[in-house]
Amino acid sequence: MNTNTIRWGIIATGNIANKFATGLKELPDAELVGVASRSLDKARQFAKEFAVPKAYGSYEELAQDSDIDAIYIGTPHPYHLANVLLCLEHGKAILCEKPLAVNSKEANLMIEKAREKQLFLMEALWTRHLPVWVQIRKWLDQGLIGEIRLLTADFSFLSNTNDPQHRRYNPELAGGALLDIGIYPLALAYDIFKEEPEEVQSTFHPFHTGVDESSAYLLRYANGAIASLTSSFAGQGSMEAVITGTKGTIRVPFFWKAQSASVQLSGEDVQHHSFPYPATGLQCQASTMMECLRAGKLESELMPHSESLRLIGRMDSLRQSWGLTYPYD
Repeated sequence: MNTNTIRWGIIATGNIANKFATGLKELPDAELVGVASRSLDKARQFAKEFAVPKAYGSYEELAQDSDIDAIYIGTPHPYHLANVLLCLEHGKAILCEKPLAVNSKEANLMIEKAREKQLFLMEALWTRHLPVWVQIRKWLDQGLIGEIRLLTADFSFLSNTNDPQHRRYNPELAGGALLDIGIYPLALAYDIFKEEPEEVQSTFHPFHTGVDESSAYLLRYANGAIASLTSSFAGQGSMEAVITGTKGTIRVPFFWKAQSASVQLSGEDVQHHSFPYPATGLQCQASTMMECLRAGKLESELMPHSESLRLIGRMDSLRQSWGLTYPYD
């Protein structure tokens, strides 16, 4: 990959694809040249809104476009496997929306194919690339709040629909809070503690379709640290992450999309820090990916394949403990 502008394509035209396209405009070294939908009319509408030169009525046409270097996949997660394999077969670098796959079996197939083709693949867990978390990782590495003893993180909101066919609740679409939003607090725990927990306890409350409407996960690590994590579609939660150490605490409101953090060291006043980003912030992960492509890397150190496999493996085991299965399992 050369150092010139990297040319992007987008698969899907839904809300997350809109946010990605909006963010991509903030990167002067990125160019959005193609969009694909299963509906040509939708692709053309998206292309008109974002001034994209090419609109395709099939994903394969986009994957075959030789003018495209990298593809962002914004389809619902049950379709990721087919979409990723298609794009890899046509030699494209891929940024695939989280969760990378429905289960470990699918994730391994994607990663094996990417390695076989010597192509870049990264799960689009955008939180990890935001400026605030880049800084928080530095603070933690420097020991600012001492030894980390406790992480609490919540991603819960009242769903605007109870439609059993909606992707949040439909088991045929791998619905449930865990894969949709629980991945954020889980990924945060993996980012902070850098290791597998020694003990995991969890519980869930099912929607009437059988998927988890609400779920909670308690992780204990070898040094005694604990992560207490929650996700739910049933009501508004704190939407906050709190990292407690032996010397102080870091609070991060709306942690998955955060633009600020507060630090309170023992015996000192709270210090408030702002880390704004323009537009939607989804461009941060695209920027990370483009740096990797220019460096000739096949995966990102911020979100490597091993991390995606650890995350989906943990979610597999949680679902197994609840007796929650999908047709894809």
